Amino acid sequence: MKHWIKSGSPWIWLTAGSVSISMIAVLGILLLIGWKGLSYFWPTALQEWHTTDGQVIVGQLYDVEKFHGKSSENQERLIIKVGNRDINGFDFININQDKIQSVTKPKDLVVVDRLQHGKYFGTIIETSNGLELNRQQVEAWVRSEKAKIDLLEQEQHKLYHQLDALPSLALSSSERKQQENALNEQAKKISNQLSYSYLTLKDSQGNSYKLSSDNVVDIWFPNAMSLQEKIGHWFDELYDFVSDSPREANSEGGVFPAIFGTILLVLLMSVIVMPLGVIAAIYLHEYAKPNMLTRLVRIAVINLAGVPSIVYGVFGLGFFVYVVGGTLDQLFYSNELPTPTFGTPGLLWSALTLAILTLPVVIVATEEGLSRIPNSVRHGSLALGATQFETLWKIVLPMASPAIMTGLILAVARAAGEVAPLMLVGVVKLAPSLPVDNIAPYLHLDRKFMHLGYHIYDVGFQSPNVEAARPIVYATAFLLVTVIIGLNLTAIAIRNNLREKYRTLEL
Repeated sequence: MKHWIKSGSPWIWLTAGSVSISMIAVLGILLLIGWKGLSYFWPTALQEWHTTDGQVIVGQLYDVEKFHGKSSENQERLIIKVGNRDINGFDFININQDKIQSVTKPKDLVVVDRLQHGKYFGTIIETSNGLELNRQQVEAWVRSEKAKIDLLEQEQHKLYHQLDALPSLALSSSERKQQENALNEQAKKISNQLSYSYLTLKDSQGNSYKLSSDNVVDIWFPNAMSLQEKIGHWFDELYDFVSDSPREANSEGGVFPAIFGTILLVLLMSVIVMPLGVIAAIYLHEYAKPNMLTRLVRIAVINLAGVPSIVYGVFGLGFFVYVVGGTLDQLFYSNELPTPTFGTPGLLWSALTLAILTLPVVIVATEEGLSRIPNSVRHGSLALGATQFETLWKIVLPMASPAIMTGLILAVARAAGEVAPLMLVGVVKLAPSLPVDNIAPYLHLDRKFMHLGYHIYDVGFQSPNVEAARPIVYATAFLLVTVIIGLNLTAIAIRNNLREKYRTLEL
């Protein structure tokens, strides 16, 4: 036994067990988030519960709870999502299992995803254009109406963008007025073409409900769908989630602006932090003399990595937004004051704040890579007549590039999930427009933006109906992890390519 302990085998098994437990925990969390989030897009069957007191409830079974009742120790309570929020005033109801008389799944029950008030559960009574009330015609009608409305609204948006761009064009007042009148006339014609059809539906209580086609996002008959159709619907819903904008206080719709804002922020942060971190590490390792000042700088860099992120947010708000942004407004945008242009939280200040936050990680990783390069390589280059800069640029940096990419991977992994500092320097609940568009200068660094991390916080803790929004929280969290993994895998692929490319320099 003593010989086995002294051999070091217990520590090997302990290390392997710890790594295995950590991997199982991480995979378990990812599976939990993925299952809870991705199952939200599956077309769950609609059921019709008939109770002992004559009540009829139409909805989706959300969960089953066990509790101790008076008559029995183990009773079940059904949590049913009933939809029709604007009619019922709530999304869920609870009913004891012993009060249910029968359960059916009629095939004519329909789910209507609406722009407002969430989903509607019921049956279709009639349509304003005399369609037959069969599934194929109703679904085809919804698709055609949605395509027609989307096309006309896109034309409207293009005209509005042209109207917004008129002041920046070099036109005389009469020419500008003429073009403005022409664009307004076209917009009026498009508005006249927007005619809507109607669906008349009936809920479980027998009340009729009239729904305009412009309020319909999608419609499906879950009880009449085959497995193949359900899988296709699941992919359609997942695509809509990652490509649409949010609605209903972020508890419905998609998260595309948040995905776009997260990726754009990380890219801008990487462009800022990489040159700063690499240059700082090169100076500390290659040029600075090993004295007390250099040691103090290294200690300060290491300590900066442990500063709470909210402190960086306060620094970014005070320095970048108020000092730097306010100065820029005074120098270049004085005609816009008192309305600030750069003197308010925005994309640029968020990227700079995250760059300062992740700077210690890049510096430390780059210094570690530089320290692993033998001095004989530098001396050999200098002996052959190369200058110190040429040695650094053509020999040292290529050999240290895998370590530099490791610093970038660590920086991206930390920055992509940060929320606290962004709440102070640029992120918002809902951004009306993306930071990138077709209006010069195309990339608008002064605009506020959405972020997946803040979206999770907002939906999970600020939503008026947290229970109904919980699946969105899981889906967005899984999407954030996927985005971070995608960015890291891209950086890892670049690092491995660089490692193979410059492997011969290490021989």
